[in-house]
Amino acid sequence: MSAELIKQISGTIGKTKVLKLSTILAEKNFELDDLIDLTFHGDKGIAFRAAWLLENMFLANPESFLPHIEYLLSRIGEITNTSCKRHYAKILMLLTAPRALQSIRQKLNEINLEPAIEQCFDWLIDPRVMVAVKSFASEALFNMRLRYPWIADELPEQLEYLMRDGTAAIQSKGRRLLSYLSPH
Repeated sequence: MSAELIKQISGTIGKTKVLKLSTILAEKNFELDDLIDLTFHGDKGIAFRAAWLLENMFLANPESFLPHIEYLLSRIGEITNTSCKRHYAKILMLLTAPRALQSIRQKLNEINLEPAIEQCFDWLIDPRVMVAVKSFASEALFNMRLRYPWIADELPEQLEYLMRDGTAAIQSKGRRLLSYLSPH
């Protein structure tokens, strides 16, 4: 199935095909760890499309990721493909969201999230990282601040730095998160 999937995602595909492929992969119980591995493919286009599929599969059925969360998080520090970072950061933001499924929140409590936290901070300070990645990473960090209280001390400084020359999106996200982080 991996070879066939690689063939399917070797060329340019649109949102409709991503959604269709996501459904097919879910129906065929495609091994999510194999899809995670494809996000590290040597061909950046294939890796990006695999990450896009991964995100859409998560959005469609977050619970199917339960047995794979630890593996996904263990690989987050290895991502070099700029386009894949966006999808991983978004998945991490959704995994850690207050509204995440109870089963996912329980699973995350069993996992050391510090490597993922470190990666998010690295993305925030790296000038080459896309704004969307920084936005998702900052929200993921915000989501993890209750479990790791030291994040609430570090994150405001990073947000303020990003907001100095940041886009309208970063300004808005920064103001929103800072409003929750600052003592009232």
